[in-house]
Amino acid sequence: MGTKGMDQISEKKRGKNKLKSKKKAEDVVDGTPMDDMSDKKRGKNKLKSKKQEAEEHEEQLKRLKETQAEFFEYMKEHDEDLLKFDAAEFEDDDDADAETDLEDTEKQGDDETTKLEVAKKANEQKTITAAMVDSWCKLIKEDAKLGAVRSILRAYRTACHYGDDTGDDPSAKFSVMSSAVFNKIMIFVLSEMDGILRKLLRLPATGGMKDTIMELTNTRPWKNYNHLVKSYLGNSLHVLNQMTDQGMISFTLRRLKHSSVFLSAFPSLLRKYIKVALHFWGTGSSSISVVSLLFLRDLCIRLGTDCVDDCIKGMYKAYVLNCQFVNAVKLQHISFLGNCFIELLGTDISASYQHAFVFIRQLAMILREALNTKTKEAFRKVYQWKFIHCLELWTGAVCFYSSQSELRPVAYPLAQIISGVARLVPTARYIPLRLRCVSMLNRIAASTGTFIPVSMLLMDMLDMKELNRPPTGGVGKGVDLRTLLKVSKPAVKTRAFQEACVYSVVEELVEHLTQWSYSVAFFELSSIPTLRLRSFYKSTKAERFRKEMKQLISQIEANSEFVNKKRACVGFQPNEPAAASFLEDEKKAAESPLSQYAVIIRQRAKQRNESLVESDVIVGEDSAVFGKNAPSSDEEEDEADRNEKGAAAFSSSWLPGSDSKEKEAEEEEEKKKPKKRKRKSQAEKKQVEEGAGEDDVVEDFVFSSDEEDDLFDIEGDKDEEDDVDDDAADEIAEPETKKTSKKTKGTYKTWHKNYKKTKNKKKARVA
Repeated sequence: MGTKGMDQISEKKRGKNKLKSKKKAEDVVDGTPMDDMSDKKRGKNKLKSKKQEAEEHEEQLKRLKETQAEFFEYMKEHDEDLLKFDAAEFEDDDDADAETDLEDTEKQGDDETTKLEVAKKANEQKTITAAMVDSWCKLIKEDAKLGAVRSILRAYRTACHYGDDTGDDPSAKFSVMSSAVFNKIMIFVLSEMDGILRKLLRLPATGGMKDTIMELTNTRPWKNYNHLVKSYLGNSLHVLNQMTDQGMISFTLRRLKHSSVFLSAFPSLLRKYIKVALHFWGTGSSSISVVSLLFLRDLCIRLGTDCVDDCIKGMYKAYVLNCQFVNAVKLQHISFLGNCFIELLGTDISASYQHAFVFIRQLAMILREALNTKTKEAFRKVYQWKFIHCLELWTGAVCFYSSQSELRPVAYPLAQIISGVARLVPTARYIPLRLRCVSMLNRIAASTGTFIPVSMLLMDMLDMKELNRPPTGGVGKGVDLRTLLKVSKPAVKTRAFQEACVYSVVEELVEHLTQWSYSVAFFELSSIPTLRLRSFYKSTKAERFRKEMKQLISQIEANSEFVNKKRACVGFQPNEPAAASFLEDEKKAAESPLSQYAVIIRQRAKQRNESLVESDVIVGEDSAVFGKNAPSSDEEEDEADRNEKGAAAFSSSWLPGSDSKEKEAEEEEEKKKPKKRKRKSQAEKKQVEEGAGEDDVVEDFVFSSDEEDDLFDIEGDKDEEDDVDDDAADEIAEPETKKTSKKTKGTYKTWHKNYKKTKNKKKARVA
């Protein structure tokens, strides 16, 4: 029995082995395993296009309403977005590529043939023609083909990177184009791509804020088309860095401003765009500066605090770098940049206060160092154009936003700094700087309605011996005090300097007294200036100055009588709230004698300033006014206007990368001729000192606060004249020690101690 059972079991095992061998033989058919065939079947199932899958899914949702009505109602209440599925969003990639994309080819056939075709196409260079661009544009406008959008964006990338060293990169399928085709691609993409992307992403035609983009990033359209947005913005930034024509730059920035809201989803691109716009704003012409400011302002409004901080820091640094050298022509540009900066502060007043506090504190620390150390280097940090223009910048900001409570607290420390700067070196050579400080204080007082005692600063200038003595340097040339911080020693002794100083003091004093000509306490606050004016009237021997003082004193006395008659009839005390409304109606009608006299003085000052400037440059508050009257946006322009402006901008034969070879050749020639460059350096320095260099280079803007102290370095001012090297320290020294002060080092106090020691030693030896 045991042997029979064992035989039966072995036969069964042999049968199983035979069945396994048969199955293996069946699995291999024509030399291909069944696993491979199953993979092919799976591949065939996977070859279904996205459009077919979307249509099937849409039919399933429609059947769901009939088969499971309760579940459909539940989904409609709790998650209605899942039911809003549109198969029209998806397009068959094979059909689209076959219709529009000339890059793709049929992938059917044997493996050997496809490899040969790919190798051939990798070596070929396809030329983009105008017919291709026209066909893509037509398909986009008429049929809204997604494949055409992708093709035009590939061509746009090729246009933006034209001239770059691509090497043997097979991905660079479009590599040759003419300047006409380049212009056509740039005009169409910059004019139409913003609207195309907004339609694909289901956004409004214009506008949008950061919150809407952040919500959009979680939706299906963004996941499908965000790469198109990034491609458009990234390639535009690349070509913007290579552009040199002002018309191209202005048109490109103007069109990119409409798509600036998309930069909230790409922080790295946002930071690069800010740097580029700041560069164009600080170094470009007036038109480019305006367009760059509108771009930055739009970013700050739409993106909020993420962008405001970087823009304020970058614009402040660009402004300071532009203020290094000043002449009559450049004052207009500096005033324009200051107005632009003040306009940007209005986008976020709370954030602007924080930056204003930091930058004004920095100015205060520089002034404190000068007051404590009293060295030449410390004085030069204060008495330079960069420092003074920063004071004027924040003065303009405080005056412009005086009605808002955020920036009003900054007015008091700013006024203290300006007063300290005016009193730092009280000499006649720095009268222009003191007059600028008094003008700033008058502006702050007028805008904030606070009393700032500037009359003593003006009276101290009239007491200087240089203005009381007869001029010994002749008539001299006309002195424009607006373009000077310090006057040379020969110019101080001229008649022209005396007249400019006395008339300017009278103008600022009239402005100061006119602000308070309707105050109850006008008689008290004008009594001391009147006494000192009478003292100057008696001491001066110039008849023209005596006549000026006599007329001013008479106007002050007439205004005092005007106020005293009105206040004799009131019953309130000066410290009561009713005193604020004293002579309010007369103030609106400008009936006081000083108000009428101030109009005549302003006209005279305007005529004198115009006679000093030969050109038609306007300097002051009315120069380069930028505010509500500036063009705010280009949203209202139609397609015809966009095309006309684009055609005007992109009408040349310029292509990206065409200037790189010329620059390399110029650099090589400069390297070969270093001696000639050294000979020309001295002449270039003189031109820079005179303010002839109008193109200030503002390159990398560092947004961190670590390098804010470098803004007021005096390394750029070391090549000045010998008088400037001895400016402040020599002015405060005694007359007997001025001759030897050039040889000593350190402060005047240390020198005086050493002088006493040597003097005592000499006396002991004689004894």
